[in-house]
Amino acid sequence: MLDRSKVKLMTKLALYEQTQGKEDFKISEYYRKDYVGLHSICSFLWVTVGYICVWMLILLAGFDLIVGHMSLLLMLIMMLVAVVGYVVILAIYAGVTSHVYNQKHKDARQRVKMYNHDLIKLLKLYEKEKQ
Repeated sequence: MLDRSKVKLMTKLALYEQTQGKEDFKISEYYRKDYVGLHSICSFLWVTVGYICVWMLILLAGFDLIVGHMSLLLMLIMMLVAVVGYVVILAIYAGVTSHVYNQKHKDARQRVKMYNHDLIKLLKLYEKEKQ
């Protein structure tokens, strides 16, 4: 005979597996430092690519103006602004990425723990039924 609590628990487990569970299981395979580190490296690379693209667009847009007033001082100032801006943006993105992916890993691990707890509960219901 079907037990209502077992059916509810199995439905809850199956729903989790098919929605959030797929991503949560992948995330929880990593240690937190490894997960955050991997995404920090990806963020670093994409910020670098984006920053270079933005500077290229700025230089192309103001090419006539830059070439017309080209001097060593202007080049030094532009390079200084570019480097300082890059370091500031990279620091901001590193902090945000670290916080976001730490939280994402923490939440995924918590949901996987609840999933495992429910699996143990279901196993106990089956063992209780056998006796």
